[in-house]
Amino acid sequence: MTVISDADVTAAWLDGLARHCVDAVREFVGDRVREHFTGRAATTAAVTALPDFVADGKFLRPLFAYAGWRCGKPDDEAALRAASALELLHCFALAQDDVMDGSERRRGRPALHVTFARWHAERELGGSATRFGESAAILAGDLFLVWSEQLLRECGLPAEVLARGWPVYDHLRSELAVGQLDDLVNDARALPPWGDVLDVVRRKSGNYTVRRPLEFGAALAGCDERVRAALGTYGGLVGEAFQFRDDLLGVFGDPAVTGKPVGDDLRERKASTVVVLAAELAGRSQRAELAELLALDVVDSAAVERWQRLITATGARDQLEKFADDRVRHALEVLDLAGLPQQPADALTSLALRCTERVR
Repeated sequence: MTVISDADVTAAWLDGLARHCVDAVREFVGDRVREHFTGRAATTAAVTALPDFVADGKFLRPLFAYAGWRCGKPDDEAALRAASALELLHCFALAQDDVMDGSERRRGRPALHVTFARWHAERELGGSATRFGESAAILAGDLFLVWSEQLLRECGLPAEVLARGWPVYDHLRSELAVGQLDDLVNDARALPPWGDVLDVVRRKSGNYTVRRPLEFGAALAGCDERVRAALGTYGGLVGEAFQFRDDLLGVFGDPAVTGKPVGDDLRERKASTVVVLAAELAGRSQRAELAELLALDVVDSAAVERWQRLITATGARDQLEKFADDRVRHALEVLDLAGLPQQPADALTSLALRCTERVR
């Protein structure tokens, strides 16, 4: 006899929600593509590229948003569609972030600007294929941003319910754009202090990935201030842990898992938490090697391996893992004291563990 644990039930519920979100955004984007691109031969690449792009994610933000909703209201198809709108906002950020970072791959596939550039080159069109691809990806990102709001408006929730969520949604979008501006000056060669990097993590990634989606769902559901405060604390802690894990993946992650080349953040010279922490923990000889690596004009595979060995030797890898574990532990303690309904409490426990899984 097979025994199904509570954790298995929760995981199955979350996986089912994610599939519903995938179907919702793919159908919505497919409808918009047919609406706007039918008969436009010049934009043929968008007809397949845009629906495929939106369906490949983990849908963490919609899941956190819907968990926030369930803290105050029962299951609701319209609320799930509202939560799904956050995935289109995420697609907007990814499409434009890959252009800014010059990233060649996303989610195991060519990045959107690369797909458009190849389409241009295959047809031997005039002008620069690279410039065309970047411009098309930026415009695709703009469409995702517009469609995110449209999906939210048309999700089926009453206007008075949506009115509770708009301020959080607007704040989330503004924080995201400001965070992207911060990222433009995020250069490992500058080596900002740990405190400054942690502040950017909180404002850019932690809030955007976990805290604001949770607060958005809870606001839609009309949760009281006590619940929203607990969710905010949990979200801030899990959001930081998520970014620590993401930064570790950017240095040590398996391309089969990350969808990007190993050490991609090092190649892009990002002043990520793991790089800055390594600089803070480095001894004298390690600081000399660090300076040498920072001065390289090109970070090739051999340099990535040197970086990895140096970061590990400073203890930064283990320390950042500990920071992430400590934050998840604290977040789960907050959940235990919050008195949330059982299903969303179990879901938030599962999501905290799911989005901060160890790199090794």
